[in-house]
Amino acid sequence: MREPLQRLVNNLRQVMVGKEAAIELMLVGVLAGGHVLLEDVPGVGKTLLAKALARSLAGTFQRIQATPDLLPTDLSGTNIWNPKTAEFEFRPGPVFCNILLADEINRATPRTQSALLEVMEEYQVTIDGVTHPLPQPFFVIATQNPVEYQGTFPLPEAQLDRFALCFSLGYPTEEEELQMLQRVQGGLDINQLEPCLSLAEIQQLRQQVLQVRVESVLQKYILALVRASRESDRITLGVSPRGTVMLQRTAQALAFLNGRDYVLPDDVKQLAPHVLAHRLITAAGRSGRACVAELLEMVAVP
Repeated sequence: MREPLQRLVNNLRQVMVGKEAAIELMLVGVLAGGHVLLEDVPGVGKTLLAKALARSLAGTFQRIQATPDLLPTDLSGTNIWNPKTAEFEFRPGPVFCNILLADEINRATPRTQSALLEVMEEYQVTIDGVTHPLPQPFFVIATQNPVEYQGTFPLPEAQLDRFALCFSLGYPTEEEELQMLQRVQGGLDINQLEPCLSLAEIQQLRQQVLQVRVESVLQKYILALVRASRESDRITLGVSPRGTVMLQRTAQALAFLNGRDYVLPDDVKQLAPHVLAHRLITAAGRSGRACVAELLEMVAVP
């Protein structure tokens, strides 16, 4: 399975210049079976990365542009009366896909954001007491601008906790931005990307990731980090058990990407800021990443 994975990486590199770390984290999210939140200023390539990934996977793709007037039924779908059959028929919404891009998710109202809670955790939609399962695999990529807050609704803790990873792309270097201009001048077209991973292969890869060994001493290290976040005076709300599980699973995915069948402490340390920081509510206005950095310094590495 290394060959199709490498083809996927090469596909993303065609449109993303100098974003090796972001590509790696995105693939970790796909392999771990978790959702990804891209948090950065406009114009750095968040939507481009999400669309390039969608084009590279042989599944259905839907994009939602979140706005304050977006309704929950605009996402999940609704029952519509059919006069021919004299019955209500379910019309599925855009969440019935394999890859869902929720652009500027924090511009949707809390009521609409809550429609994604069941979708992201239980992979189903319940309308009028009837449960409709989503296609598998199902993967959500959401974006938000952390600087502009006018007309936005901050994501609640329950929503943030459902994202396996949260990271930013950052500005390119001067050399990378020059290379980007040269590619655009040559007529870069994201629609030219060809799918290189089937849905069956994604499911198979996820099963292989679960076979990556995590020694008990590493599991105790993960637990020590998580429990330290719950006991710290500088953190109001610590990491949930869902975050504990996701830190282990993403570490397995990172080890798999690096060609190993076992997890190293460095895998956990590398992913901790991206898996744990957005789950914390900190005291005195401290950033979640600063608190995670302190936890990594404080907890002994096995």
